Amino acid sequence: MNSAKPTWKERRKVVLVIFDRSKMLDVTGPLQVFNDARLEDGNPAYEVILASETGGPVTTDTGVTLDSERIDDVMAGPIDTLLITGGAPAQSTAATASLRSCLAKYLDHPRRIGSICVGAFILAELGVLDGREATTHWEKCRNLQRDYPSVIVRPDSIFVLSDGIWTSAGVSAGIDMALAMVEDDLGHVTALALARRLVLFLKRPGGQSQFSVELRRQMHDARGRFDDLHTWMRANIGSDLSVAALAAEARMSPRNFARVYHRDTGESPARAVEQFRVEAARRLLEAAPDSIQRIAHRVGFGDDERMRRAFMKAYGVSPQDYRSRFG
Repeated sequence: MNSAKPTWKERRKVVLVIFDRSKMLDVTGPLQVFNDARLEDGNPAYEVILASETGGPVTTDTGVTLDSERIDDVMAGPIDTLLITGGAPAQSTAATASLRSCLAKYLDHPRRIGSICVGAFILAELGVLDGREATTHWEKCRNLQRDYPSVIVRPDSIFVLSDGIWTSAGVSAGIDMALAMVEDDLGHVTALALARRLVLFLKRPGGQSQFSVELRRQMHDARGRFDDLHTWMRANIGSDLSVAALAAEARMSPRNFARVYHRDTGESPARAVEQFRVEAARRLLEAAPDSIQRIAHRVGFGDDERMRRAFMKAYGVSPQDYRSRFG
């Protein structure tokens, strides 16, 4: 790739590569982020172009048709960012052979290359991901690792930047990655303001899990046996949440409660309590003026060092760094 960084005073060209049955949100999510980003003078920061192998109308997986330009025409000029979108055909070497042949001529043109969702399979087949860390949709991470053993697959990450190559997880993670690219280009304040304009709940760091804590728990506890208990835990987050206290609230013996809870949710009660407390602390760090020490006590960690260790495990950043980024 060309590592030269153009002067940041005019629009950079971002090319989103699409194909028949591209995933609609893989295209439109990053497209909206780049389209809405602004330079300091208020002018658009990016020129976004949809490109396909032959140009013309391309039908997405939703049946909605998007107009596109021909890749050979688009790549004739300077390109800042080239992103390969996802969609079922991206996983098939037969379906993408002609597209890959077209793209192979231009891999050294852009300053920045990346993929969204299963678009990583196209980059992997082109050899771009060899020896690099990468991610893709959680359902396809094992396939990516199996089919391309030279790729270091990070199945939990929302997006990964490895040696200049960006890859993102499924669907909405492409938005997170695009925001991270804007932050890389324009700075944290601009990216956070953009996230707020787009009414995104949180600009998530790339190392964060593809699943929220609550979604992961709901996937395991499909019967919802402990839903009432979880509601009670949130309401009493700073109180005694020992196994004995939780078992009493669930009207079970401590030993039976610990066994059944682990069976139904896939995690120990102690781990669940830690995750609930981390999420409660995260919300307070975003909105409350309290000190970190005070927040640690409010959510039941007892001291800020315990909270710091739990935060590092959950988000890969300290509470202080988290507050500076998202508070």
